[in-house]
Amino acid sequence: MARPFHAWRLGAALLALAALVIVAVPAATAVEGGKVPEAFLEHLSQSVSANYWARHPAEAPTRFAQLSGSQKQPPARNVNSCTSNANKDVFNCDIFGLPQNEESVGVCASNDNFVLEGTNDYRGLIDPEGNFTGWEWSTDGGHSVRNEGLLPPVTLTKIASPHQVPSGGDPVDFIPAGCDSVYAASLAYDPNDPFGQPNGLGIYKSTPEILSTCQPFTDLGFTNPACWPVRSAVAQTEASDFIDKPWMFVGGGYVWATYSDFVNDSNAPLGYSSVSIKAVRCTLDLQTCTEPIQISTVDQDVQFSDVTVGADGRAYITWARIDGELNPGQFPEGQVFTIKVRVETAPGSASFGPEHVVQVVSNPLPFGGLLHANDFRIATVPKSDVVMVDGHPRIFVVYDECRVRLLGSICEDPQIKLTYSDDDGATWSPPIVQSNGGDNYFPSISADRSNTTNNIAETWFTNSYDLGFSNQEDVVATSVNPLTGQPRGLKRLTSSSNETEADPLLGGVFIGDYIEGTLVRNRFDVGANANYRKVPLLGGFLNGPDQPVIPVNQQDNYLFATALN
Repeated sequence: MARPFHAWRLGAALLALAALVIVAVPAATAVEGGKVPEAFLEHLSQSVSANYWARHPAEAPTRFAQLSGSQKQPPARNVNSCTSNANKDVFNCDIFGLPQNEESVGVCASNDNFVLEGTNDYRGLIDPEGNFTGWEWSTDGGHSVRNEGLLPPVTLTKIASPHQVPSGGDPVDFIPAGCDSVYAASLAYDPNDPFGQPNGLGIYKSTPEILSTCQPFTDLGFTNPACWPVRSAVAQTEASDFIDKPWMFVGGGYVWATYSDFVNDSNAPLGYSSVSIKAVRCTLDLQTCTEPIQISTVDQDVQFSDVTVGADGRAYITWARIDGELNPGQFPEGQVFTIKVRVETAPGSASFGPEHVVQVVSNPLPFGGLLHANDFRIATVPKSDVVMVDGHPRIFVVYDECRVRLLGSICEDPQIKLTYSDDDGATWSPPIVQSNGGDNYFPSISADRSNTTNNIAETWFTNSYDLGFSNQEDVVATSVNPLTGQPRGLKRLTSSSNETEADPLLGGVFIGDYIEGTLVRNRFDVGANANYRKVPLLGGFLNGPDQPVIPVNQQDNYLFATALN
């Protein structure tokens, strides 16, 4: 069980938060004058935006800016947060009422009692080191959290001045076959100056035994490097670039990671001049990695890479080209996303075949756009996986698309769509609608991680149960017929709808950019966030002596486990 977080450590953490939100740290950013364009922040991971806003409150949404104020020492108390009754339903041990979002889930294929979930964990705002990527470990199939903490810093070694940088969010978690190891991935950057300092992509390795027994909290905060003894910055760059939007898959005897590489440009309207998709392949011990492999080719504006390794041992990488931002005059009706794919030519070769178009999405959920009844950030993020059908690999790609898009940015009734290819991406089936009315977004897809079946499943957020306002949110899932691509009936995973705006810090600004489901045979584990739990903001420790401590709803990560046909 997690080590108690003693009062003096809590006091130091809250003082750090108070200092953080009172003083705006000067930063040498990608844009002259120290201000990052809002459009650039809309592209970057929400954890990056949150860290930037926390240190530049004048540019932050109102709720972030209002955190400034008190430096009061909390009353003496001991807290063993994983045993708190307030945490009995959520999949974290947070006592501060700070948000968690962008869930990734790893499940052991041979022992599904082992579950690892990662999050953007806003306790990073009070972590003295500034680590922002949370992890939660379960040994009873997700019924409870055995241990948790924040991923530790990694060392950037391939830069002019090697140094450590904290974990920065955008989590990816994976438990490969055999279950003797667990892996996590995270952005790595200086939270005080994300765009003016070197940065990278960190990958971490541990074991079930270590995660079950390590003490996650140290005298320095929420992070103990001993919980993740093997860690490496597998991709690194100087401040001229920014690494963002990673994904990871462990299979075929390797660890694969992909990411977006932004080229910062202080003279460009968006704060960057181009983006490319790159990949790295590492040995399972993370000791040897390839140099970055260029995946996207001629396109200048790309995002949202996803990597999977099929049962055939080959790596499959998908992403989206974004038209209408760097070249808005050519797309007066608004942004168009073109989903693309490349497939490894042979298992372990790290050589990829030609770039193929999966689907031209003419009405994507755009950067800078909104759902018609919600205020949180959205974008079409395609996800992919591979199953064997009739002895050959079939690639499935799932994405969301607005049925109607008004003024180029207001998205009405987005649908979840799926397409598949039997020839390494050269040709694709017509899109097949998976959802059933209402607003549907943030899809995730998973093949059976045990590789014993050709089962495949999907999950996503939907507002379809809110018949009055299309505002409240639920999580649904379905299995997919691998022969036809047809869904086999939606299953509602949430017992009641969630109000996404009910968070005192984030309000309706952020719910993350993705959720994830992982399938093992017919059990589907889905990590998602909701705002059901009520706890006092910052534990009530900053309330004045004459102020009542009032529990309020706030954003937490959850784990839903269900059986699918």
